[in-house]
Amino acid sequence: MKIKVLFLFVLTLTLNLIGFVAVAVPKIIVTEKDKVLLQEKFDKFSKDSNLSTGELVLKIGIDFMGTPYVGNTLDRTIEEDLIINLRELDCTTFAENCLAIARTIKSGKPTFESFTNELEKIRYRNGQLNGYVSRLHYFGEWITNNAEKGIVEDMTSKIGGVKCPIVLNFMGTHPDSYPQLKANPVLIKEIKLVEKRVSAEPFFFIPKEKIANHEKDILDGDIVALVTKIPGMDVSHVGILFKKDGRVYLLHASLSGGKVGTTKVPLSDYLKDSKNTTGIFVVRAK
Repeated sequence: MKIKVLFLFVLTLTLNLIGFVAVAVPKIIVTEKDKVLLQEKFDKFSKDSNLSTGELVLKIGIDFMGTPYVGNTLDRTIEEDLIINLRELDCTTFAENCLAIARTIKSGKPTFESFTNELEKIRYRNGQLNGYVSRLHYFGEWITNNAEKGIVEDMTSKIGGVKCPIVLNFMGTHPDSYPQLKANPVLIKEIKLVEKRVSAEPFFFIPKEKIANHEKDILDGDIVALVTKIPGMDVSHVGILFKKDGRVYLLHASLSGGKVGTTKVPLSDYLKDSKNTTGIFVVRAK
């Protein structure tokens, strides 16, 4: 016992001397209702595991229609935890959850644990939840990092995309808009480093006036991101694409609609009057 106590004392002293700072261990935040909804999706769609991942993403997305749109569901706690919320969706969590559920079903192990592993892999840089900055906040990096992990393929340049210069700085210059940055100013420097690194990467987009010309190359279940000209940002909205009567439409969790639904007109027409949208990124689940 004396040896054990001495060991703990020495360990504590050593950690203090080297400036060790305790970091909260991430936890999974989920309600029983979310678990029930997840199991319902598994029960309903496991029979469709032979579909492509994209086709399965679309079927699951359609099943979410009517789910309320609620923003900032990942930012309700200061500590960065793995938040699972299938009852309330914003545009990004809608796409992420559909992709994670589809991948879990395709894995042949439709369990809660498998789903949480998939969601963490998709949502965080290199698949590891390691604090707020590890979340893929900018969708441009979401695409490149998930492509590196083999989860999606960036199709934009392959279906007619042109170079799209991006300068990211919105989070770094508007920290008061983000509760975690406001509570932890030390993270702002880390966010700015991410912004600088991602801004240096090459990106391609399909200008919105050219979308109709490339609809033939888009598949059901492709994930789309709307490129914005809002200073400091890359993307303003995310959704899932599907075809109807040969045209491409958008399935999304919509702020204006207040729920998950579809556009009444093809995507290219839907974006005509959008002053801030310049074009789209298109990625395909692998």
